[in-house]
Amino acid sequence: MAIVRLDRITRRFSRAAAVEDISFEIPDGEFWVLVGPSGCGKSTILRTIAGLETATSGNLYIGDRLVNQVPARQRDVAMVFQNYALYPHMSVAENIAFGLKMRQAEPKTIQERVETVARILEISHLLERKPRQLSGGQQQRVALGRAIARQPQVFLLDEPLSNLDAQLRDGTRTELKQLHQQVGITTIYVTHDQVEAMTLADRIVVLDRGKIQQIGTPQQIYDRPLNRMVAAFLGSPPMNLIPATFTGSSVQIGGQSFPIALNLSPGQFDLGIRPEHLSVNAQDPHCVAQVSLIEPLGREVLVRAMLEGRSINLQTDPALNLTLGDRLPLRFNLDRIFLFDSISGVRMYP
Repeated sequence: MAIVRLDRITRRFSRAAAVEDISFEIPDGEFWVLVGPSGCGKSTILRTIAGLETATSGNLYIGDRLVNQVPARQRDVAMVFQNYALYPHMSVAENIAFGLKMRQAEPKTIQERVETVARILEISHLLERKPRQLSGGQQQRVALGRAIARQPQVFLLDEPLSNLDAQLRDGTRTELKQLHQQVGITTIYVTHDQVEAMTLADRIVVLDRGKIQQIGTPQQIYDRPLNRMVAAFLGSPPMNLIPATFTGSSVQIGGQSFPIALNLSPGQFDLGIRPEHLSVNAQDPHCVAQVSLIEPLGREVLVRAMLEGRSINLQTDPALNLTLGDRLPLRFNLDRIFLFDSISGVRMYP
């Protein structure tokens, strides 16, 4: 196991920077997730750590070793790809053992590692099967097993669950977290799925257009997003972002307004509020919206409504029995609102 440190890493293709001035340090044994929209640079960072890409500038350390010029095969990292990359003509046991054989490990060591990994991943009964005889989830476990058997310093996982159906993805995500708790290897996981990021990570690195937007624990980033991009990206359903004006004593949304005391200069902002912090309150509403879509989810109902020409989401009690076109008196939890600069997107309040 080892720390992983990126010091001002930039990777350019022609004139365009895929990632620019990336710096962070992952402590030994932690599980970090790189998350962001497609094209944000997260896979480029992972491939650079693996040695499959070469940084244009900056330094990369694994443990105490500078690895800029170290070939991928000598970096002591194991990468699990999106497509699993299993050898179809080999059995599960042979696939798991392949990396060890290439490193000319002793046959007894190989056998012990294969059996141990199979037991951890609960695939001992599959060792004689070929990949074509396995389900997607079982193939994923074999790919993980091949990586674990090598006992690398670092695991690199590039969207490993994206090929699985929703139910299997949920189960495998739980297994991944339990597996990390068992083996404790420094892990870097790439995904565009913010639910995966929130549930798996010790810390999240949010990326956009090749730059770091925020680093923190899942709860820190959810509760205190630094800018509009982070606020909108993490959360399901996402944070509502509503153009608003702060007058100095009230917030105006279109033709509606409500009083509020903020230590902030008047101006144009994007008001952010998460769906769970909006409530239906006929006695003391801040504004009124109109129901445009109803999605029953069993224990709650996700409602989409139009507020001054802007679509917003909120979560309501099924007992409300809402119908399309209903006018909804809404109240904001004023302790949980955000104001973002309407141009730069930087959080201005709180």
